[in-house]
Amino acid sequence: MRKINVGIIYGGKSVEHEVSLQSANSVVKALDRDKFEPILIGVDKKGKWHLNNEASYIYNPENIEQVELNKTNDHVAILPGETNNQLILTKHDTPLKQLDVIFPVVHGTLGEDGSIQGLLKIANLPYVGSDVLGSAICMDKDIAKRLMQGAGINVAKWKSFTITERDKIHYEELSAYLGKSMFIKPANLGSSVGVSNVSTKEAFENAINIVFEYDHKVIIEEAITGREIDFSVLGNENPLVSLPGEVLVNSGLYSYQSKYMDEDDSKFGIPAKLNGSKIEEMQRIAVKAFETLQCEGLARIDFFLGEDGRFYVNEVNTLPSFTKTSIYPKLWEASGLNYSDLITRLINLAIERHNRRQKFKSTLLPSI
Repeated sequence: MRKINVGIIYGGKSVEHEVSLQSANSVVKALDRDKFEPILIGVDKKGKWHLNNEASYIYNPENIEQVELNKTNDHVAILPGETNNQLILTKHDTPLKQLDVIFPVVHGTLGEDGSIQGLLKIANLPYVGSDVLGSAICMDKDIAKRLMQGAGINVAKWKSFTITERDKIHYEELSAYLGKSMFIKPANLGSSVGVSNVSTKEAFENAINIVFEYDHKVIIEEAITGREIDFSVLGNENPLVSLPGEVLVNSGLYSYQSKYMDEDDSKFGIPAKLNGSKIEEMQRIAVKAFETLQCEGLARIDFFLGEDGRFYVNEVNTLPSFTKTSIYPKLWEASGLNYSDLITRLINLAIERHNRRQKFKSTLLPSI
């Protein structure tokens, strides 16, 4: 029986490019080679696609500050509408091997926001993770909050502004509504890039300026005093939820540096110390958020658990960091599903969804 050819796409134009390279490195190492054959496609910071070989596709993969994509001369393009050999090498118009499924390990802008999902959908390729709509919704934290709030899911109080509304952002008004301590975030980025926790006017103004260097929209949230609890969700129609994990940081902000440059294994408490009824209640809400936001395949649901016992969904990440030591796979490992089997499950879910959707009619005319 032929192995399934898995196109692994990684890198990208996002500020999370380096995180994506490390995620891809972990996926490639853990892929079950009895079932799958990897085809490695790296996207550089200008958006060009490169066909790589496993011996040299990433340099310095263990160091987030030095990791780098190998930019080859074998550039790749997609041929929409083709049923086989959807990707070609541009140099000679040579078809690649037939791709059976894509594992896009591209975090952030153009990878997690529905862009690459739309491209793969046009190319009629199965892919791991949420569809175009779910990806786009969850990428925009403002839109996601509006939908969750409408579904009766608790979220922290917030305000959002676009860059064209910069003159409407006033510290005094917002601190009166949200409290003196506020979180300021780009609406469309992850990995805590551009995120600040502020409590003074000067810090507030600086944080707003930083956000608008990365994104056109800013989210300003009240700061919830309490614990950060995460759940991993896996599945399509009937999603499963992992045991909870707790982010253990002392700075009040789980920053990019804390996530990827701090090698201290004690930054997660897995499983989180919660009573059974609280876990069940949060798992139920995690599924509700997953379904409300049209997620499929996988997502990490991040909660704040307040000191008063109330909890709030903070964010839903449709393509979370996926290194072997990232919290999404670590939660599944604690729940009885190891990293390699998790990758296999995600690939199978992608193929199942694609096969199901291929049965939908694409014409109203009778076949001749």
